[in-house]
Amino acid sequence: MNPIIKNLLWLSHEIGREDRHLAILGEGNTSADAGDGTFWVKASGSNLSTLDEADLTPVRFDAITAALDDTKLDDSGVREVLLASRADAEAKLPSVETFMHAVCLQEGGAQWIGHCHPVSVLQILCSQQGAAPFLQHVFPDEIVVCGRHLGVVPYVDPGIELARSVRTELRRFQGEHGSAPKVILLVNHGPVALGQSEKEVLNILLMLDKWARILVGNFSLGGPEFLPEKTSTRIDTRPDEHYRRAQIAALK
Repeated sequence: MNPIIKNLLWLSHEIGREDRHLAILGEGNTSADAGDGTFWVKASGSNLSTLDEADLTPVRFDAITAALDDTKLDDSGVREVLLASRADAEAKLPSVETFMHAVCLQEGGAQWIGHCHPVSVLQILCSQQGAAPFLQHVFPDEIVVCGRHLGVVPYVDPGIELARSVRTELRRFQGEHGSAPKVILLVNHGPVALGQSEKEVLNILLMLDKWARILVGNFSLGGPEFLPEKTSTRIDTRPDEHYRRAQIAALK
């Protein structure tokens, strides 16, 4: 089996594990850059926990990019674009979130993407608080694994318009911070993890889940005690934390 496919199936199964509460039924999607102008993405409606090779579809970046730049294209033409974008005409229809995955892989500089709907994170993103609690930090490891700053996109229906909004946020974020985020929070929807390996993507989602559960507990006890901004920046730039970040990324 192609190593990318093997690792993408591993990532999908780990995200889809019932005990993790990150995704159920047909929720969530994963992707990986194939390095040849195409990427693999979960097929529409398939289940992450039971995904097999036939549920991964190879898609051409150029076809998706052209569609994103076509200002006349709306949701009514999306299915035809997705079918035409397949590098293998026999492959299944790719996820409607294929557009977002292409943006994150190309403009976000990621090699692997994981998107899901964790109960813990949605408790916050679907509340009156929205993404605001994630814009400050409460413990060091969330900074080490998830990054000093997170991208945020207000609610947009899944599909091509959401991908365009994610692209706008990625460009804004890179202009402000000089690099892409490791996490994009889609308000009322769920997180997107951008990683350089399948392991990094899973690490990001697991740490984000822990972070969210801690925040929910904090709010039940009077509210979070956020770290000072100076402290958060120091944690992000400390040499020993850079070393630990690399070690964590290599963990199985």
